[in-house]
Amino acid sequence: MVYSGEECLHQLFEAQVEKNPDAIAVVFEDQQLTYGQLNAKVNRLAHYLRAQGVGPEVLVGICVERSLKMVIGILSILKAGGAYMPIDPDYPRERIAFMLGDARPVLSLIHTATREVLPEGISVVDMDEQWQAIAQFSEDNPPNLSQVQNLAYVIYTSGSTGRPKGTLVTHLNALRLFSNTQNEFTFSDKDVWTLFHSSAFDFSVWELWGALIFGGKLVVVPYWVSRSPEEFYRLLCEQAVTVLNLIPSAFRSLIHEAVLAHNGGKQRHALRLIIFGGEALELQHLKSWFDHFGYDQPQLVNMYGITETTVHVTRYPIYQDSLQKMSGSPIGRPIEDLQAYILDRYFNLQPIGVPGGLYIGGAGLARGYLDRPDLTAERFIPNPFSGQPGERLYRTGDLARYRVDGNIEYLGRTDHQVKIRGFRIELGEIEAALLGHEGIKEAIVIVREDNPEDKRLVAYIIGNESAPDIEAIRTHLRTSLPDYMVPSAFVFLDHFPLTPNGKLDRKALPAPDVSEQLTYEYVAPRNPTEAILADIWAEVLGIEKVGIYDNFFELGGDSLLVMQIILRVSAQFKTKIPVRAMFKEGTVEALAKTVEAVYWLAKQNKEDIRNKKDYEEFEL
Repeated sequence: MVYSGEECLHQLFEAQVEKNPDAIAVVFEDQQLTYGQLNAKVNRLAHYLRAQGVGPEVLVGICVERSLKMVIGILSILKAGGAYMPIDPDYPRERIAFMLGDARPVLSLIHTATREVLPEGISVVDMDEQWQAIAQFSEDNPPNLSQVQNLAYVIYTSGSTGRPKGTLVTHLNALRLFSNTQNEFTFSDKDVWTLFHSSAFDFSVWELWGALIFGGKLVVVPYWVSRSPEEFYRLLCEQAVTVLNLIPSAFRSLIHEAVLAHNGGKQRHALRLIIFGGEALELQHLKSWFDHFGYDQPQLVNMYGITETTVHVTRYPIYQDSLQKMSGSPIGRPIEDLQAYILDRYFNLQPIGVPGGLYIGGAGLARGYLDRPDLTAERFIPNPFSGQPGERLYRTGDLARYRVDGNIEYLGRTDHQVKIRGFRIELGEIEAALLGHEGIKEAIVIVREDNPEDKRLVAYIIGNESAPDIEAIRTHLRTSLPDYMVPSAFVFLDHFPLTPNGKLDRKALPAPDVSEQLTYEYVAPRNPTEAILADIWAEVLGIEKVGIYDNFFELGGDSLLVMQIILRVSAQFKTKIPVRAMFKEGTVEALAKTVEAVYWLAKQNKEDIRNKKDYEEFEL
């Protein structure tokens, strides 16, 4: 892509439409649209939105499940001249209401399945119910009203004060990212991308536009497929995906399936690039992949970035000698138009090898935070190393150091922000939500890693006389926090441990007692199936015993550990278990019934559980 610096995101998409209108643009399950078909639908909706007052700097919410409609909606908002604000339908309603109240979009795109999650009184356009009226508008490209300096999207991230904050990103912020990585990655219309991540996670910006502005094919991954490594790997092979973007923890689950398929001589992937981001990568975790697939094809790249710096800041290509030469989490060197400074507390540059705070400068920096001038001034500071007026640095809060070879090594956080499974979480927001319960006097939340590679949020609570039980606390938190921000364990204390200087001693906070987290008393397995499942759960969760009524998520389980359970159960019983079976009830008793039912059906040859449609729709 030769980028002039004048076209907006949607204009580069239009160029691909003109170049090859019959090429497949987007696929979802058994549906697909060519570039010409997609553009026609987008244009009708864009004209409709413009008639509703959407234009430059006008914010439009979009709360749509993964589907063709989600892609149509995002494109139409930009073509109308506006900026999109993605809202994950799985967010708690209170959080969705806060985002809408804080951002005040002129309207929000929805469809029938998501109407109920938005609060009453919000102006909406229902892409299902109102499509007949939308279809009356022209399918021609609307005249462009946007400039590259105009707002393209607003993505909300966790906030330390208890308030999520919206990051303001322009067309130019996003487009210079692709322009300055193209020489290295050589994206083209031959590439097939997956849209694996939620549109409310900025990794999706890279996936969506990486496909559409280069004329590639975008495969929208259904939610339940994204939660099943086996199904996802099958999709990668069937669609001949060439560019895969994943957080490292999700890739670790995928490696197992890829190796099984490789050893069995079954499915073969077509990947040429695997790009990591969202959380720290430990290189040694890739050894199994390299042992089976080598180092040359696909190329693996570790990238570091933040929403406020437009998805990616640095890149580190991983070569054959990387595992021997590098330790820790190397994130490489900055993209061409960005600068990375490692500074001490007085803003002095740190020598090579000395840790310091990581600050980012350059063209990727967002405008700041929506209606948060104080926070914007605190995080986006004047650049002391630039003579250009108005140049800024973004204070990432990350700890890093330069290595002798010029690569940067990521060392963790300097504050109380954490990343778990790719999600950026301000612990202060969780603490604020806990203190919103009248029975809680004080609360501290930390990340514990009592078992290697098993990071968990743990809340420590001092209650008052009417202290709530754990289930009441979970219920309270889920009204305002997404599931990934709800602690997996809660510990009640009479007082917090202090250092000799009177400060909180986080290292002295005790490990949670699993038995105290459970809603039900321990009940032992009653049959061989339950006994096998209980043993698998105990091994994966790293605990002594599991009762048949114990809830997997109360025991500290999460969506990634669910994948380990499903893999082990499928291997043990030689049958395919639906991923949603774990999320539905989450107890050994419930899963045992599902296992026995699936096993019986398969044995009787009355249903091929591997058939995609039956597999996804199967319910006990």
